[in-house]
Amino acid sequence: MYYLSKIQDTVRIPPYKFEDPLEEVVIETLNETYNGVLDKNLGLLVSVNNVEDIGEGKIIMGDGASYHDVVFDAIFYKPELQEIIKGHVIEISEFGAFVRFGPMDGLVHVSQVTDDYINYDGKRGALLGKESNKVIEEGDDVRARIVAISLKGKTTKETKIGLTMRQVGLGKLEWIEAEKKKVLSKSSNNKKSANTKE
Repeated sequence: MYYLSKIQDTVRIPPYKFEDPLEEVVIETLNETYNGVLDKNLGLLVSVNNVEDIGEGKIIMGDGASYHDVVFDAIFYKPELQEIIKGHVIEISEFGAFVRFGPMDGLVHVSQVTDDYINYDGKRGALLGKESNKVIEEGDDVRARIVAISLKGKTTKETKIGLTMRQVGLGKLEWIEAEKKKVLSKSSNNKKSANTKE
């Protein structure tokens, strides 16, 4: 889930940027410094797009830069347990499918793809359902639910997010659409048979 947070910090503006508009330089500097940084409480900083207040600059002896206290708005992405996400399969391995959603990646373990037994096809780079013949491979769009979160370190490389697609309404988008059509068709047939009995 995305959150907007207000942050207070100090920004260093190098002398060669003194002629540029101060607010633009502050936003650029904050984005260069913090984009992609992970905070366990706030989540992953995605963007700084608004500066509310820029304090008067202070110069420290021996450093020609100016330092400004600033208050700014930052957009964070923090995954939440039980959150339903829509993502894109970026890699298939013998133990599951890696799914990119927003700025993060998660893993759908083979045991969480479907209720069916899953085989890994290394040549094709796909996971195959033994009885259902469902196939999931790189490039597929999926809907999943977050079931485990471990936010460690300062970057997304050290995070672990577990996903499941075993519930109704989850899985590869084509599977979900096929299931909807099946339910609608069944419902339509039930209405027809009820009308015939009358």
